Amino acid sequence: MFPPELPPVSNKFLYAWRVFAKLFSYFYFGFNSLILSLTVLPLMRLFLHPKERFQKYGRRFVSFHFRIFVSIMHFIGIVNLIPDNRKAYRQLSSKVIVSNHPSLLDVVMLISLIPNADCIVNGYLQHSILSIIVRQLYIVNLGNLDEILASCSNTLKHGNCLIIFPEGTRTHRYNKSILKKGAARISLSSDCNILPVHIGGTDKYGMGKKDPWGAFNPTERYVYLITMKDEINPADYKYLPSSAAAKCMTDEIGSRLSINKQYKEIT
Repeated sequence: MFPPELPPVSNKFLYAWRVFAKLFSYFYFGFNSLILSLTVLPLMRLFLHPKERFQKYGRRFVSFHFRIFVSIMHFIGIVNLIPDNRKAYRQLSSKVIVSNHPSLLDVVMLISLIPNADCIVNGYLQHSILSIIVRQLYIVNLGNLDEILASCSNTLKHGNCLIIFPEGTRTHRYNKSILKKGAARISLSSDCNILPVHIGGTDKYGMGKKDPWGAFNPTERYVYLITMKDEINPADYKYLPSSAAAKCMTDEIGSRLSINKQYKEIT
């Protein structure tokens, strides 16, 4: 059942509880997000004008909702969130946040820490049960690169941070990741710095790509160590042609995030 590099289950009762608690958390998150998208956010949109003002407070509300969700998961014993400096994340402005992507909860963790976080979401999500949140608050990727770059530059210009996972999907446990150049291109077009944020901690088995939904780390809860790395300034690459600059910046992102390395175990 488990990958060969993981130890066997140390406490079967505790393991069963963690699996149940994880599945309960999925239900809680989906149900509450649906209720909030049908009640609170429409009321906020009704009274908050213009749209930019609604988006500002709407994103802060979503961040608050995610913080509550993380606190609940911590209380029931399945998640620990350990950022290096909570205050620093709350004060970020106009940064392209890039991160590795080991689990389903990565964007939840980052948005819970960054109240002005924007992100690019897949176009199919605008037809999901969370469509009100997606269409009103975040950038929807409909495949037009010029429109995406313009939307990203606009949100950064208004002081928001933009969360991007350069891998494009969750990290596969064994396959080598191929980083996409989107974050570098957005940074170059907007003249905003890239801030690499590394997600480490305990093994995220059960939350990773192609992991069984009814699985969990066999010996411990999920620990998310969130660490800021040195920023990447697009001005340092302006002397290069745009394609070469994007490639060099993307290589630097991969180096600072150590995407291909194993996660540190916490006992």
